[in-house]
Amino acid sequence: MKIMPNRMDRGFGRYQKEFEEKALEVLRSGWYILGKEVSSFEEEFAAYVGGNYCVGLASGLDALWIAFRLLGIGPGDEVIVQGNTYIASVMGITMNGATPVFVEPDEFYGIDADKIEEKITERTKAVLVVHLYGVASRMDKITALCKKYRLKLVEDCAQSHGACFDGQMTGTFGDVGCFSFYPSKNLGAFGDAGAVVVKDKELAEKFKVYRNYGSEKRYYNKVVGTNSRLDELQAGLLRVRLPHLDEMNREKAEIAAEYTKQLQNPKLILPRVPERSTCVWHQYVIRCKERDRLISYLEEKGIGTIIHYPIPPHLSEAYAYLGHGEGFLPITEEYAGTVLSIPMYNGMTKEELSYVIQALNEFV
Repeated sequence: MKIMPNRMDRGFGRYQKEFEEKALEVLRSGWYILGKEVSSFEEEFAAYVGGNYCVGLASGLDALWIAFRLLGIGPGDEVIVQGNTYIASVMGITMNGATPVFVEPDEFYGIDADKIEEKITERTKAVLVVHLYGVASRMDKITALCKKYRLKLVEDCAQSHGACFDGQMTGTFGDVGCFSFYPSKNLGAFGDAGAVVVKDKELAEKFKVYRNYGSEKRYYNKVVGTNSRLDELQAGLLRVRLPHLDEMNREKAEIAAEYTKQLQNPKLILPRVPERSTCVWHQYVIRCKERDRLISYLEEKGIGTIIHYPIPPHLSEAYAYLGHGEGFLPITEEYAGTVLSIPMYNGMTKEELSYVIQALNEFV
């Protein structure tokens, strides 16, 4: 049996007719940029997450760097962020000339809220929370700290579509919630796509101007902006998937529950979800001190895996200039050396799931 770590074709096949009808509708419309599909998706997604306004953008990275740009964060400013995240989170900070200040993660892979305050200086302007692997971070203390120190709060929700803390969806706690709709996400497009969710109408309008070359009216440019527009086709296809998102998240939760219930190998550390948080299981991430041997063993059995992520940003070549060597973030580095994402996707069959569980339990 051959099992991939992710299968996007299964999610397409389930709603194939709807996707194909929408694609043809958009193609035949003759309107491909900033039309009714984008505006409709923005309204529908804002309503889904419980945010006031949504603005569609070209990617999740664009959502991050434009968010910090429009919040006025730049050279000389510091932004606190967890060390165990995808490098795009950090790029959103440094592309504006600001400095990332790294904090260790907690046992749930989110930022350790108890370690944020000690990192705050007079240069700190914001906190970036990453809801990693689909787990909603513990937002109560984080929002209190941001209010106490008058810091901006940005949420990286690239992996947490539909996840909640205390019943409130990720992306609605801070000043800006940044979303990616990369095809592998729980709410995935069929190419690059992203969005922000904000409370403030004026800030939403700034995003709309900035994404379109800084233009509110064609050929009349208010600011030097960029080209970061969610296109009509991707918006239309996202509109098809959005009404099915809760159903798809429930399916992943059922797969995760079976993993958690049936995986009995003491060599594996299984993921946990904090109280008051929910998880949409973008990934099911285990830890194993013998990870390389486990990967080879699973490959021999036809089971694919992915490491999210093998090199933490502070040790990447791109951020060598920050001067952080090995040992700077020991928990982050321990996670990077042991985490492994096992197969998790919509449409995973019971036979595939049982095969993966049996293989992992037999690893000795």
